Amino acid sequence: MRDVIRDAPAPSRRSLLKYSGALGAAAAVSSSLAACSAGPESTGDTGDAGGANSTLTAVIGYGNDGSWDPTQTASAFCMAANNHIYEGLLDTDPLSREPYAALATAVPGDVDGTSWRFELRPGATFHDGRPVTADDVVFVYDRILDPGTQTLAKGFFASWLKEVRKIDARNVELVLKFPFPDGIARLTLAKIMPKHVFSRPGAWEDAIKGKAIGSGPYRQTAHHPKSNTTFEAYGDYNGPRPAAFKKMNWLTIVDAAPRVAKISGASAGAQIADNIPYANIGQLEKGGLSVQGGSGMNNLFLMFNTGRKPFDDVRVRQALHYAIDRDKMIEVALKGHGKPASSFLNEGNPSYRPAKSVYAYDPDRAKALLAEAGVKGLRIEILAVNVSWIVDCLPTVKASWDAIGVETTLSPQETTAVFTKMDQKQDYQVVAAASNPNQFGLDADLIMRYNYGPRNLWMQYARWADDPVAKALFTDMDRATREPDADRKRAMVQDYIDVVAEQAVLYPVVHNELMTAWNPKRLSGIRAQPYPGINLLQAKWV
Repeated sequence: MRDVIRDAPAPSRRSLLKYSGALGAAAAVSSSLAACSAGPESTGDTGDAGGANSTLTAVIGYGNDGSWDPTQTASAFCMAANNHIYEGLLDTDPLSREPYAALATAVPGDVDGTSWRFELRPGATFHDGRPVTADDVVFVYDRILDPGTQTLAKGFFASWLKEVRKIDARNVELVLKFPFPDGIARLTLAKIMPKHVFSRPGAWEDAIKGKAIGSGPYRQTAHHPKSNTTFEAYGDYNGPRPAAFKKMNWLTIVDAAPRVAKISGASAGAQIADNIPYANIGQLEKGGLSVQGGSGMNNLFLMFNTGRKPFDDVRVRQALHYAIDRDKMIEVALKGHGKPASSFLNEGNPSYRPAKSVYAYDPDRAKALLAEAGVKGLRIEILAVNVSWIVDCLPTVKASWDAIGVETTLSPQETTAVFTKMDQKQDYQVVAAASNPNQFGLDADLIMRYNYGPRNLWMQYARWADDPVAKALFTDMDRATREPDADRKRAMVQDYIDVVAEQAVLYPVVHNELMTAWNPKRLSGIRAQPYPGINLLQAKWV
């Protein structure tokens, strides 16, 4: 899960394996990291004792063993947890993504200029008791903008943010390269970390492994990779969204059946769970749970190795998309909780319009395109991640491709194994995986740059960055980023998305809903997110 902008080199493959932890976020790569525990706190459920002092137990359907470094992580579990531990100058509402003052005292009144000034919240302290200062803010942004440091966050800031200056102990100034109002919502992606902790030798490695010290409403109390992470309310927090739960225990359960079992039945050990399988919705609702979905950018995508024939031919890529019976996939695998992709963006995105190339089910056109490309007897192995809903969708892809004479083999594997092969530049034909850039934000510039760019890791995987069409695309993307007029910028983005759709190098097949379940007799204020993880900053006990 990595972004790249012309001004910012992509993270190295080695660092990618460290900072990506859950495919539900964006086909991210999970890694097994050594335990970084803050103490021997029990991993058992303690949420059924009742009362305000109960521990809230959550079940997360993604691993907690990815990177916890906020400047690098794309892990669904870790990003969700960091939103409770850390603060940005501004943070955003988890659904509307509207910015609100977090560590800063106010959202700038004029976001159209090239200078934004922020005053830090009086009395804000980190979880070790030390005050938050302008030096901490500058420390984090310097790391993000440092051309010699490879971070995921660099791709969200380096194209438009020139520098961050200290004015005095409690005031900072962000200096922009050009007016960029969309950047205001991105400030939540720069979580402020204590310089006195993370400037020490080896501290960033500790952050990757799970060390987390922020200024947010919850502090981390224990971290057990592949098991659970625990939190408690930070008593000295004085910000806008205080903790409602004295303690929280987040369990990582990637397999669907035990995850559902943990939240269902008379002996349920958890009050909330994300990544609910569609087949279990009725069962959970009958058991008294609320189950709601969030629709957004979550998608099954196909990525072709354009360095290998015949996938260097756009007609072949288009043919394989036209061949897929998306309606059948949505009916059988997604139980109706999805829509065929009609653009790279989902239909609810503010910048959405249908792409000029919409891959409606058309096997005859698929056959004609393959014939036009001179392709016969094609055999494909689909290298796929083994996320449960992706695996459910794969038989429809195989049946569709088999039906047009393309002999198809499915090869679902652990996420780590899939992306390690590509990091090692091993050969492959087609990858099927999941992506959801919405956990970073809604603006189309961010979403598209997450996937496309001259030094973007995805484009390195696809071997497409040096294609003349790709180079023209990247130039168009840069022009759109710098366009000051909002309507003109939106049109420019939609135009280059048409190119992305036509080329179909890395392109979604379906956009699907993500389901969250919770016990309404115990919890209120829950809102289902359209991206992985949970946000409990506005939730409370009933």
